[in-house]
Amino acid sequence: MRILIVEDDLEAAEAMERGLGEKGFTCVRAADGAEGLDAARAGDFDVMIVDRMLPRLDGVSLVETLRREGDATPVLFLSALGEVGDRVAGLQAGADDYLVKPYAFVELIARVEALARRRETGSVHTLLRVGELEMDLIGRTVRRQGKEIDLQPREFQLLEFLMRHAGQSVTRTMLLEKVWEYHFDPQTNVIDVHVSRLRSKIDKGFDRPMLQTVRGAGYRLDA
Repeated sequence: MRILIVEDDLEAAEAMERGLGEKGFTCVRAADGAEGLDAARAGDFDVMIVDRMLPRLDGVSLVETLRREGDATPVLFLSALGEVGDRVAGLQAGADDYLVKPYAFVELIARVEALARRRETGSVHTLLRVGELEMDLIGRTVRRQGKEIDLQPREFQLLEFLMRHAGQSVTRTMLLEKVWEYHFDPQTNVIDVHVSRLRSKIDKGFDRPMLQTVRGAGYRLDA
């Protein structure tokens, strides 16, 4: 899951990025509203965390601009302004949730996850993108840097699962249950074989590898 953090307080932004990263989220930071607007336009994010009081472009104006442009990415406002009128103004600007500073980090995580779930259940995604890798779920095609990659059905399923969990460590147990639909470990190297084949197809001939082995944990697809 990709999160855009728009926060001018460097210490607060770094703490958020560190905490969200420990939960498996991939974070991009912007230090002011104008930079945040550019990042939002250029990136494909699951949730945006936006401080209301930002230099160059305030958070409310940032969100209003994105909504006018048709960007429906869920937005969580963070603000020290906690009066009812402040919260209402933030939500009317197009934010999906509002959290008053100071806050408990566990609550921030819970709200981000809730917004991500709401987006997943509210729309049908037929195109997945992770960095330069693109998967068309309708056409059943995969491309990296525009070059089509031929995958077998099981390899396609495996890559789809990894793309949906990009930036997160995926365990063998998760792959067995979600891709192979095994609810027990058959004690075979079937996963290792398929991951090896998939890695050779999506990484060979490109500048850097995307499919990583996480020692003692499993695998991770990085943008």
